[in-house]
Amino acid sequence: MPYLTVVGYGTFEVEKGKKLVLALEDNGINILHRCGGRARCTTCRVEMLAGDYCDLSALEKEAFEKKEIEGVIEDHLRLSCQIRITEDLTVRPILTAESSGMEPGPRPEE
Repeated sequence: MPYLTVVGYGTFEVEKGKKLVLALEDNGINILHRCGGRARCTTCRVEMLAGDYCDLSALEKEAFEKKEIEGVIEDHLRLSCQIRITEDLTVRPILTAESSGMEPGPRPEE
Protein backbone atom coordinates (compact mmCIF):
# COMPACT_ATOMS: atom_id res chain seq x y z
CA MET A 1 0.00 0.00 0.00
CA PRO A 2 1.23 3.53 -0.75
CA TYR A 3 2.00 6.11 1.91
CA LEU A 4 0.56 9.61 1.91
CA THR A 5 2.60 12.25 3.72
CA VAL A 6 0.69 15.42 4.49
CA VAL A 7 2.81 18.35 5.62
CA GLY A 8 1.78 19.36 9.12
CA TYR A 9 -0.32 16.24 9.69
CA GLY A 10 1.79 13.10 9.32
CA THR A 11 2.16 10.02 7.14
CA PHE A 12 -0.64 7.56 6.49
CA GLU A 13 -0.88 4.22 4.73
CA VAL A 14 -3.68 4.43 2.15
CA GLU A 15 -5.46 2.04 -0.16
CA LYS A 16 -3.98 2.00 -3.66
CA GLY A 17 -6.33 3.72 -6.12
CA LYS A 18 -8.14 5.78 -3.48
CA LYS A 19 -8.97 9.39 -4.34
CA LEU A 20 -6.58 11.77 -2.61
CA VAL A 21 -9.43 13.93 -1.29
CA LEU A 22 -10.96 10.90 0.46
CA ALA A 23 -7.60 9.73 1.82
CA LEU A 24 -7.10 13.18 3.34
CA GLU A 25 -10.59 13.28 4.83
CA ASP A 26 -10.40 9.70 6.13
CA ASN A 27 -7.20 10.57 7.99
CA GLY A 28 -8.67 13.56 9.82
CA ILE A 29 -7.60 16.32 7.45
CA ASN A 30 -10.56 18.61 6.83
CA ILE A 31 -9.67 19.59 3.28
CA LEU A 32 -12.36 21.64 1.59
CA HIS A 33 -14.33 20.04 -1.23
CA ARG A 34 -17.23 22.43 -1.57
CA CYS A 35 -18.50 20.97 -4.87
CA GLY A 36 -18.40 17.40 -3.58
CA GLY A 37 -15.39 16.33 -5.62
CA ARG A 38 -16.60 17.34 -9.08
CA ALA A 39 -13.59 19.52 -10.06
CA ARG A 40 -15.67 22.68 -10.14
CA CYS A 41 -14.85 24.71 -7.04
CA THR A 42 -11.05 24.17 -6.77
CA THR A 43 -11.24 24.29 -2.95
CA CYS A 44 -9.66 20.83 -2.63
CA ARG A 45 -6.40 21.92 -4.20
CA VAL A 46 -3.13 20.69 -2.83
CA GLU A 47 0.49 21.43 -3.55
CA MET A 48 2.21 18.28 -4.80
CA LEU A 49 5.63 18.10 -3.15
CA ALA A 50 6.86 14.60 -3.98
CA GLY A 51 5.76 11.43 -5.71
CA ASP A 52 4.70 10.25 -9.10
CA TYR A 53 1.30 11.58 -10.04
CA CYS A 54 -0.50 11.97 -13.35
CA ASP A 55 -0.47 15.13 -15.44
CA LEU A 56 -3.02 17.90 -14.97
CA SER A 57 -6.27 16.76 -16.56
CA ALA A 58 -8.37 18.85 -18.95
CA LEU A 59 -11.07 19.00 -16.25
CA GLU A 60 -8.59 20.44 -13.76
CA LYS A 61 -7.20 22.94 -16.29
CA GLU A 62 -10.71 24.16 -17.04
CA ALA A 63 -11.57 24.52 -13.33
CA PHE A 64 -8.38 26.48 -12.58
CA GLU A 65 -8.94 28.73 -15.61
CA LYS A 66 -12.56 29.43 -14.61
CA LYS A 67 -11.49 30.43 -11.11
CA GLU A 68 -8.53 32.39 -12.54
CA ILE A 69 -6.05 30.60 -10.31
CA GLU A 70 -2.55 31.34 -11.51
CA GLY A 71 0.72 29.52 -10.91
CA VAL A 72 -0.86 26.08 -11.19
CA ILE A 73 2.04 24.47 -13.02
CA GLU A 74 4.84 26.36 -11.26
CA ASP A 75 3.36 25.76 -7.81
CA HIS A 76 2.48 22.11 -8.58
CA LEU A 77 -1.17 22.66 -7.69
CA ARG A 78 -3.65 19.87 -8.28
CA LEU A 79 -7.24 19.10 -7.32
CA SER A 80 -7.23 16.31 -4.75
CA CYS A 81 -10.61 15.11 -6.02
CA GLN A 82 -9.01 14.21 -9.36
CA ILE A 83 -5.97 12.28 -8.15
CA ARG A 84 -5.95 8.56 -7.43
CA ILE A 85 -3.12 7.47 -5.19
CA THR A 86 -1.03 4.75 -6.83
CA GLU A 87 2.37 5.46 -5.25
CA ASP A 88 3.77 7.33 -2.25
CA LEU A 89 2.86 11.04 -2.29
CA THR A 90 3.72 14.09 -0.26
CA VAL A 91 1.25 16.98 -0.36
CA ARG A 92 0.40 20.23 1.36
CA PRO A 93 -3.32 21.09 1.63
CA ILE A 94 -4.10 24.63 0.52
CA LEU A 95 -7.56 25.11 2.06
CA THR A 96 -8.88 23.31 5.13
CA ALA A 97 -11.94 23.90 7.26
CA GLU A 98 -9.67 25.22 10.00
CA SER A 99 -7.72 27.66 7.79
CA SER A 100 -10.78 28.95 5.95
CA GLY A 101 -13.52 28.91 8.60
CA MET A 102 -15.80 27.10 6.11
CA GLU A 103 -17.43 23.69 6.24
CA PRO A 104 -15.62 21.12 4.08
CA GLY A 105 -18.62 20.30 1.83
CA PRO A 106 -20.41 17.10 0.86
CA ARG A 107 -18.28 13.95 0.91
CA PRO A 108 -17.01 13.18 -2.58
CA GLU A 109 -17.93 9.88 -4.18
CA GLU A 110 -15.40 7.06 -4.43
